[in-house]
Amino acid sequence: MGKADFLSPKAISNRIKAKGLQKLRWYCQMCQKQCRDENGFKCHCMSESHQRQLLLASENPTKFMDYFSNEFKSDFVELLRRRFGTKRVHNNIVYNEYISHREHVHMNSTQWETLTDFTKWLGREGFCKVDETPKGWYIQYIDREPETIRRQEEAARKKKQDLDDEERSAKFIEEQVRRGRDCKETDETPVYTELKRESEEEKVAFNMGASSSVAGPSKSSSLLGASALKTAASSSSVKRKDTSSSSDSRGEKKKKKSALEEIIEIEEKKRRQQQSVRTDNWLQPNIVVKVVTKRLGEKYHKKKAVIMEVQNKYGAVVKMIDSGDKLKLDQDHLETVIPAPGKQVLIVNGPFRDTEALLEGIDEKNFTATLTLDSGHQKGKRVDIAYEDFSKLA
Repeated sequence: MGKADFLSPKAISNRIKAKGLQKLRWYCQMCQKQCRDENGFKCHCMSESHQRQLLLASENPTKFMDYFSNEFKSDFVELLRRRFGTKRVHNNIVYNEYISHREHVHMNSTQWETLTDFTKWLGREGFCKVDETPKGWYIQYIDREPETIRRQEEAARKKKQDLDDEERSAKFIEEQVRRGRDCKETDETPVYTELKRESEEEKVAFNMGASSSVAGPSKSSSLLGASALKTAASSSSVKRKDTSSSSDSRGEKKKKKSALEEIIEIEEKKRRQQQSVRTDNWLQPNIVVKVVTKRLGEKYHKKKAVIMEVQNKYGAVVKMIDSGDKLKLDQDHLETVIPAPGKQVLIVNGPFRDTEALLEGIDEKNFTATLTLDSGHQKGKRVDIAYEDFSKLA
């Protein structure tokens, strides 16, 4: 029986059927061929091409199974990340959307027999958060991208800074209230005393202007009046001195600060000066760094690499020294490398940023190193730099 014409109804219907999803039991993963019925699948299994594929698979079956398992896992997780993000979703919903693509990797060619086994494996490996409910298994993607981690750390840092500002303002207000209470307690109230004569023999006399014109005042009365005026003037001057001295003492008390407050101010000034010259990013090209993250496996953990390119200040493309692999990593996943004394280094942070220097010695007690600057207007100057502020030159 001949083949139907291209535009015949039968040929069109066959093409429409071929585009849609077919039964899983009539799919050959090794040949990546979908058959429409049992007879077609039987003929395919007896074909020469299928037999050759089986011979290749029989030589190293674990290799092919690992390959298909890795492809299934990566495609499934990528769909979960792009389609649902970090939302909690039923695993069947994700799987049904995954198998709607005709060229997907079938689960019967992987190491997992059921979707439940695959869901449990995702939870054990840390790709997703999984939980079992009466309605079935739910999964939630864990985003570990360097950019996402950096954004989360920045948000946490900003939140902590806001809390620190609130605590500092509350502490300042409390200090002002305490000082106001101390000033109220130290304020002296005026003391009133009675008018007393120094001796009983003296007579108290008042020299009035009208009476003096009529009759002249006696000598004793004038002397007494002069002494009274002198005592009044002296008492008023003493009072003024007392009030001025008390006001000066109150001013000194207001101005005077405790030793703890002075130390806090000095430390705050130092911190502000350091922050004015320090930056959050320290990545520089052509320096040697060490990979400190464990998420990439033991192959790259604690291994050295060279920064080839800096991206967006906080990301870098590095080339591993041992294997030559290129990776894109975040700044938090790297740390500086301290070479042996006598080697060239690059200062990556602080007031001498982007300056090449020569490592003279290392102070392990204070976690600093002595460097001799090799470039800039201060060439030849010896400075003490912290470990994290310089790294070995490539």
